[in-house]
Amino acid sequence: MKIDSLINPIFCAIDTANFKNAVTLAEQLKGVIGGIKIGKEFFTANGPRGVKNLSEIGHKIFLDLKFHDIPNTVKGAVRAANELNCFMLTVHSSGGPKMIRAASKTKSKKNSALIIAVTVLTSLDNNDLESVGQDKVDKQVIRLGKLAIENGADGLVASAMEVPALRKEIGSDCLSVVPGVRPPWENPDDQKRVTTPSRAIKLGADILVIGRPITQAENPREAAIRISDEIATK
Repeated sequence: MKIDSLINPIFCAIDTANFKNAVTLAEQLKGVIGGIKIGKEFFTANGPRGVKNLSEIGHKIFLDLKFHDIPNTVKGAVRAANELNCFMLTVHSSGGPKMIRAASKTKSKKNSALIIAVTVLTSLDNNDLESVGQDKVDKQVIRLGKLAIENGADGLVASAMEVPALRKEIGSDCLSVVPGVRPPWENPDDQKRVTTPSRAIKLGADILVIGRPITQAENPREAAIRISDEIATK
Protein backbone atom coordinates (compact mmCIF):
# COMPACT_ATOMS: atom_id res chain seq x y z
CA MET A 1 0.00 0.00 0.00
CA LYS A 2 1.69 3.19 -1.19
CA ILE A 3 0.50 6.72 -0.52
CA ASP A 4 0.56 9.68 -2.88
CA SER A 5 4.19 10.68 -3.34
CA LEU A 6 3.11 14.32 -3.13
CA ILE A 7 2.14 13.94 0.55
CA ASN A 8 4.63 15.59 2.86
CA PRO A 9 6.19 12.67 4.82
CA ILE A 10 6.35 14.59 8.12
CA PHE A 11 3.54 13.86 10.59
CA CYS A 12 3.83 15.83 13.81
CA ALA A 13 3.04 13.97 17.03
CA ILE A 14 0.89 16.21 19.22
CA ASP A 15 1.21 14.60 22.64
CA THR A 16 -0.61 16.93 24.98
CA ALA A 17 -3.88 16.92 26.89
CA ASN A 18 -4.23 20.68 26.47
CA PHE A 19 -6.77 21.28 23.69
CA LYS A 20 -5.95 24.96 23.24
CA ASN A 21 -2.23 24.26 22.86
CA ALA A 22 -2.93 21.47 20.39
CA VAL A 23 -5.11 23.72 18.23
CA THR A 24 -2.54 26.51 18.30
CA LEU A 25 0.19 24.10 17.23
CA ALA A 26 -1.97 22.60 14.48
CA GLU A 27 -2.70 26.05 13.10
CA GLN A 28 0.99 26.99 13.17
CA LEU A 29 1.93 23.84 11.23
CA LYS A 30 -0.77 24.03 8.59
CA GLY A 31 0.74 23.73 5.14
CA VAL A 32 4.24 22.66 6.22
CA ILE A 33 3.63 19.07 7.39
CA GLY A 34 1.77 16.09 5.96
CA GLY A 35 -0.47 15.51 8.95
CA ILE A 36 -0.85 15.20 12.70
CA LYS A 37 -0.48 12.15 14.89
CA ILE A 38 -2.91 12.03 17.80
CA GLY A 39 -2.11 9.63 20.62
CA LYS A 40 -3.61 8.46 23.87
CA GLU A 41 -2.83 11.62 25.86
CA PHE A 42 -4.77 13.98 23.61
CA PHE A 43 -7.55 11.50 22.89
CA THR A 44 -8.15 10.62 26.52
CA ALA A 45 -8.49 14.30 27.42
CA ASN A 46 -10.42 15.53 24.38
CA GLY A 47 -12.08 12.52 22.77
CA PRO A 48 -13.54 12.20 19.26
CA ARG A 49 -14.63 15.84 19.18
CA GLY A 50 -11.02 16.93 19.68
CA VAL A 51 -9.93 14.75 16.77
CA LYS A 52 -12.57 16.29 14.52
CA ASN A 53 -11.53 19.80 15.59
CA LEU A 54 -7.93 19.20 14.53
CA SER A 55 -9.08 17.59 11.28
CA GLU A 56 -11.20 20.63 10.50
CA ILE A 57 -8.08 22.82 10.61
CA GLY A 58 -7.03 20.99 7.46
CA HIS A 59 -4.68 18.22 8.60
CA LYS A 60 -4.63 14.54 7.77
CA ILE A 61 -5.11 12.69 11.04
CA PHE A 62 -3.07 9.70 12.17
CA LEU A 63 -4.98 8.25 15.12
CA ASP A 64 -2.32 6.39 17.08
CA LEU A 65 -4.26 4.57 19.80
CA LYS A 66 -2.58 1.19 19.13
CA PHE A 67 -5.71 -0.93 19.50
CA HIS A 68 -4.95 -4.30 21.13
CA ASP A 69 -7.86 -6.37 22.40
CA ILE A 70 -10.11 -9.26 21.43
CA PRO A 71 -11.03 -9.16 17.71
CA ASN A 72 -14.64 -8.04 18.15
CA THR A 73 -13.67 -5.17 20.45
CA VAL A 74 -11.00 -3.94 18.05
CA LYS A 75 -13.39 -4.25 15.12
CA GLY A 76 -15.87 -2.01 16.93
CA ALA A 77 -13.21 0.50 17.91
CA VAL A 78 -11.89 0.76 14.35
CA ARG A 79 -15.42 1.12 12.98
CA ALA A 80 -15.99 4.01 15.42
CA ALA A 81 -12.66 5.58 14.47
CA ASN A 82 -13.67 5.53 10.81
CA GLU A 83 -16.43 8.00 11.66
CA LEU A 84 -13.73 10.54 12.55
CA ASN A 85 -12.42 10.79 8.97
CA CYS A 86 -8.90 9.70 9.96
CA PHE A 87 -6.23 9.10 7.34
CA MET A 88 -4.78 6.12 9.23
CA LEU A 89 -4.85 4.42 12.62
CA THR A 90 -2.81 1.86 14.53
CA VAL A 91 -3.33 -1.61 15.91
CA HIS A 92 -0.73 -3.83 17.61
CA SER A 93 0.57 -6.69 15.46
CA SER A 94 0.94 -8.75 18.63
CA GLY A 95 -2.86 -8.80 18.88
CA GLY A 96 -2.70 -11.70 16.44
CA PRO A 97 -4.07 -12.57 13.00
CA LYS A 98 -7.75 -12.69 13.93
CA MET A 99 -7.60 -9.26 15.53
CA ILE A 100 -5.79 -7.72 12.56
CA ARG A 101 -8.26 -9.27 10.11
CA ALA A 102 -11.17 -7.96 12.17
CA ALA A 103 -9.72 -4.44 12.01
CA SER A 104 -9.05 -4.69 8.28
CA LYS A 105 -12.57 -5.89 7.48
CA THR A 106 -14.03 -2.59 8.71
CA LYS A 107 -12.72 -0.84 5.58
CA SER A 108 -16.03 -0.66 3.79
CA LYS A 109 -15.91 2.97 2.72
CA LYS A 110 -13.59 4.69 0.28
CA ASN A 111 -12.41 7.06 3.00
CA SER A 112 -11.83 4.38 5.65
CA ALA A 113 -8.62 4.81 7.61
CA LEU A 114 -5.54 2.86 6.61
CA ILE A 115 -4.75 0.11 9.12
CA ILE A 116 -1.16 0.47 10.31
CA ALA A 117 0.22 -2.33 12.49
CA VAL A 118 2.80 -1.60 15.18
CA THR A 119 5.65 -4.14 15.26
CA VAL A 120 8.08 -3.30 18.09
CA LEU A 121 7.96 0.07 19.84
CA THR A 122 11.03 2.22 19.20
CA SER A 123 11.48 2.71 22.94
CA LEU A 124 12.41 -0.99 23.24
CA ASP A 125 15.68 -2.80 22.55
CA ASN A 126 16.87 -6.41 22.69
CA ASN A 127 17.18 -6.37 26.47
CA ASP A 128 13.61 -5.14 26.86
CA LEU A 129 12.24 -7.86 24.59
CA GLU A 130 14.27 -10.55 26.34
CA SER A 131 12.78 -9.49 29.67
CA VAL A 132 9.28 -10.31 28.38
CA GLY A 133 10.27 -13.55 26.67
CA GLN A 134 10.39 -12.29 23.09
CA ASP A 135 12.94 -12.66 20.32
CA LYS A 136 15.53 -10.06 19.35
CA VAL A 137 14.22 -6.87 17.80
CA ASP A 138 15.16 -7.61 14.18
CA LYS A 139 13.53 -11.05 14.21
CA GLN A 140 10.46 -9.91 16.13
CA VAL A 141 9.85 -7.00 13.74
CA ILE A 142 9.95 -9.29 10.70
CA ARG A 143 7.72 -11.92 12.34
CA LEU A 144 5.08 -9.40 13.40
CA GLY A 145 5.34 -7.41 10.19
CA LYS A 146 4.72 -10.43 7.96
CA LEU A 147 1.82 -11.53 10.15
CA ALA A 148 0.20 -8.10 9.95
CA ILE A 149 0.49 -7.66 6.19
CA GLU A 150 -0.70 -11.23 5.51
CA ASN A 151 -3.84 -10.47 7.50
CA GLY A 152 -4.81 -7.24 5.81
CA ALA A 153 -2.82 -4.40 7.37
CA ASP A 154 -1.97 -1.58 4.96
CA GLY A 155 1.37 -0.73 6.54
CA LEU A 156 3.69 -1.11 9.50
CA VAL A 157 5.23 0.93 12.27
CA ALA A 158 8.90 0.12 12.82
CA SER A 159 12.15 1.98 13.28
CA ALA A 160 13.91 3.18 10.13
CA MET A 161 16.68 0.69 10.75
CA GLU A 162 14.26 -2.20 10.20
CA VAL A 163 12.63 -0.84 7.03
CA PRO A 164 15.15 -2.37 4.54
CA ALA A 165 14.68 -5.86 6.03
CA LEU A 166 10.89 -5.44 5.97
CA ARG A 167 11.02 -4.35 2.33
CA LYS A 168 13.09 -7.42 1.48
CA GLU A 169 10.77 -9.83 3.30
CA ILE A 170 7.39 -8.26 2.55
CA GLY A 171 7.85 -6.16 -0.57
CA SER A 172 8.19 -2.54 -1.58
CA ASP A 173 4.45 -1.82 -1.44
CA CYS A 174 4.32 -2.03 2.35
CA LEU A 175 3.67 1.43 3.77
CA SER A 176 6.41 2.22 6.32
CA VAL A 177 5.58 4.57 9.19
CA VAL A 178 8.66 5.45 11.21
CA PRO A 179 8.74 6.99 14.71
CA GLY A 180 11.94 7.50 16.68
CA VAL A 181 13.07 10.19 14.24
CA ARG A 182 15.33 12.92 15.57
CA PRO A 183 17.09 15.68 13.61
CA PRO A 184 20.86 15.82 14.21
CA TRP A 185 20.44 18.83 16.52
CA GLU A 186 18.12 16.96 18.94
CA ASN A 187 18.76 14.29 21.60
CA PRO A 188 16.92 10.91 21.44
CA ASP A 189 14.96 11.39 24.71
CA ASP A 190 13.31 8.04 25.61
CA GLN A 191 13.74 6.53 22.14
CA LYS A 192 16.36 3.80 21.66
CA ARG A 193 16.21 2.89 17.96
CA VAL A 194 16.50 6.33 16.38
CA THR A 195 17.73 7.92 13.17
CA THR A 196 17.68 11.29 11.43
CA PRO A 197 14.88 12.32 9.04
CA SER A 198 17.05 12.22 5.93
CA ARG A 199 18.52 8.85 6.87
CA ALA A 200 15.04 7.44 7.52
CA ILE A 201 13.88 8.48 4.05
CA LYS A 202 16.98 6.94 2.46
CA LEU A 203 16.24 3.68 4.27
CA GLY A 204 12.78 3.60 2.71
CA ALA A 205 10.44 5.26 5.22
CA ASP A 206 7.22 6.70 3.75
CA ILE A 207 6.00 8.64 6.79
CA LEU A 208 8.11 10.12 9.59
CA VAL A 209 6.49 10.68 12.98
CA ILE A 210 8.27 13.56 14.69
CA GLY A 211 7.15 15.08 17.97
CA ARG A 212 9.30 16.97 20.43
CA PRO A 213 11.84 18.38 17.91
CA ILE A 214 8.88 20.28 16.45
CA THR A 215 6.42 20.71 19.32
CA GLN A 216 9.02 21.88 21.86
CA ALA A 217 10.88 24.14 19.46
CA GLU A 218 10.79 27.88 20.07
CA ASN A 219 9.17 28.21 16.64
CA PRO A 220 7.47 24.90 15.67
CA ARG A 221 6.71 26.01 12.11
CA GLU A 222 10.34 26.93 11.45
CA ALA A 223 11.50 23.63 12.97
CA ALA A 224 9.19 21.66 10.66
CA ILE A 225 10.42 23.62 7.65
CA ARG A 226 14.04 23.05 8.70
CA ILE A 227 13.44 19.30 8.86
CA SER A 228 11.73 19.34 5.44
CA ASP A 229 14.69 21.22 3.98
CA GLU A 230 17.10 18.71 5.46
CA ILE A 231 15.20 15.85 3.83
CA ALA A 232 15.07 17.63 0.46
CA THR A 233 18.77 18.49 0.31
CA LYS A 234 20.30 15.15 1.33
